[in-house]
Amino acid sequence: MTSSVKLSPTADTKTEVITVFQDHPTFSCANCAAVIALQDELISKAFSGRDGRGYLIHSAVNLKLGRREDRALLTGVHTVADVYCMGCNDRMGWYYHKASDHSQKYKEGKYLLERERLVKENKWKLDG
Repeated sequence: MTSSVKLSPTADTKTEVITVFQDHPTFSCANCAAVIALQDELISKAFSGRDGRGYLIHSAVNLKLGRREDRALLTGVHTVADVYCMGCNDRMGWYYHKASDHSQKYKEGKYLLERERLVKENKWKLDG
């Protein structure tokens, strides 16, 4: 059973950690353990973030957006906004608003989350 409240990534109303995914594998903030995304939302592990490897994620929760800016990345100039954990305000990666190159449009509306800032929670159960 999943219970969640989903807000637009541009919503200004996010002020507290709001989502719980029961018994589902998740990615959580390495600093405060706030749930950030379901592992099922992972698109690719083959991305680079500011501080190392990154994951492209379809959707995420418990993040707030920073200022939108044009940023030169490895694959060209993209309009992005840094994203911050709702629980501890750590920078987790960025949100892709717009890609200038047609071949990069698939990233629009997705999140690049820094691998080193995430903890993989598998929710395994042992029979016993």
